[in-house]
Amino acid sequence: MTARPLRSLAERAFKWSAVTTVGRFALQLLAQITLARLLGPDNYGVYGIGMVVLTFAAFLSGNSFSYILMLQKDIDDGDIRFAFTWQLIAGIACATVMVVTAPWIAQFFGDARVESMVHWMAAACVLLALTGPATSLLQRELNFRALGLIQLVSYAAGYLLLGVPMALAGWGAHALAAACVAQAGTALVASYIVRPHPVRPLLRHHLARDTMDMGRTVFFTNIVNWLLTNVDRLLIGRMLNAQAVGLYSVAYNLASIPNVLLIGALQPTFLATGARLQDDRKQLANAWLTMLASIVVIVTPVAVVMALLAGDLVEVLYGPAWKDSGLVMAVLFFCVPAWACWGLSTPVLWNTGRKHHEVLLQLPVLLFAVPMWWLLAPHGIVAIALGSALVVFARAAIIVAAGLRALQLGPSAFLPFLGRGTALGLVAAAAVLLGRHAALSLHHPIVTMLCGGALAALVVLVLVVAWPQVLGPEARAVLSRLIPAVGPRWPAPTPEARP
Repeated sequence: MTARPLRSLAERAFKWSAVTTVGRFALQLLAQITLARLLGPDNYGVYGIGMVVLTFAAFLSGNSFSYILMLQKDIDDGDIRFAFTWQLIAGIACATVMVVTAPWIAQFFGDARVESMVHWMAAACVLLALTGPATSLLQRELNFRALGLIQLVSYAAGYLLLGVPMALAGWGAHALAAACVAQAGTALVASYIVRPHPVRPLLRHHLARDTMDMGRTVFFTNIVNWLLTNVDRLLIGRMLNAQAVGLYSVAYNLASIPNVLLIGALQPTFLATGARLQDDRKQLANAWLTMLASIVVIVTPVAVVMALLAGDLVEVLYGPAWKDSGLVMAVLFFCVPAWACWGLSTPVLWNTGRKHHEVLLQLPVLLFAVPMWWLLAPHGIVAIALGSALVVFARAAIIVAAGLRALQLGPSAFLPFLGRGTALGLVAAAAVLLGRHAALSLHHPIVTMLCGGALAALVVLVLVVAWPQVLGPEARAVLSRLIPAVGPRWPAPTPEARP
């Protein structure tokens, strides 16, 4: 495939990812606000504990064996059958362990309701594992239109069509559990309909060594990533209570929605495209730096605005019962650009033969983070959030630096993006604070939120339109796809390699 058709496919995939990302953001926001108001922090905390367990199991069984389908240049039915077979085995094994250990998990957290929640999540674990091959094939084919629509439909079916009615009927935390299972089941059926594949078992294959090696790498990578993402909530559940988990989880989930959607939209596109550019480091570097520039320059001011408005946002959307989530959400919103940079840099390591580096480079962070969280947990969820923010920025710095080394680029390739993003973030922060201060006399969070957000949006928009050079050529190239007036069209200038 030539560079131009591949670029066209990648651009089309990015556009569909962007469109469906906006839809999923609105859908998730609506569902989360509705269910949080109906169920309260305590029920959400039980569900949050169940999701920590499911995330761990899904990391082990999810796409460990399906990744090879996305990263190989050529695949056949045997590759697919082999990946599907071992994906199914991994899913059933993890679900079985979840069911057997559910009483112990409930005892660990001191809440009997956790046992039945883990049983629900065991069913979701198998469904997620079975969905892995079809999802990887769609990503490989850059069919992000189908992927995005599947995610939209499955989330709506699970959380809006089933979860909300069950919450209204008094099912408590089980409404969220059933919604999770329904979402996974809908996604499985829809994925297989859109991208059918052979399912006849195949235990041995000529790519067995490569697949198993990939599976082991994904396994250990996922273990480290899970620990760095979930130990904070484990310690809150163990040392505090389910309500604290609920307050922290809702703040974490809302603050991470932009990151999850950005990574979900861009990382698979880049990973699949990068697999075809493994022998062209120049194009790979150009694509990666363009995405990093877009994240750091465009997303940073948005994250700053959301962080400064987090207290008002919680009060307006969730109500007084969730007030303590405000500061946690503010801290975590500041992390969104770093989260995204980390997520978009790991494919560089995988596509340059450095897939093991993701684990090795993050182990020191993990060794530092666990005792830090343990010491911070007695001081409350805001202290935990500050520790989590430190971990996020450390991971981002380490993985971005590793990506630069892998592509033989110096720090000067990334630092201009950081400078522009920081400058725009400071401008946005000043505008938010000024707008909120002007509206404080009205004593209503909706007014202060709207005034602060509107003034920040207006100031940044005027600045970008009047002086688009502030974005830099890479971010302007991407933004011009949506707003042609802001600057030159892609491709952005190719970075110079370090001697």
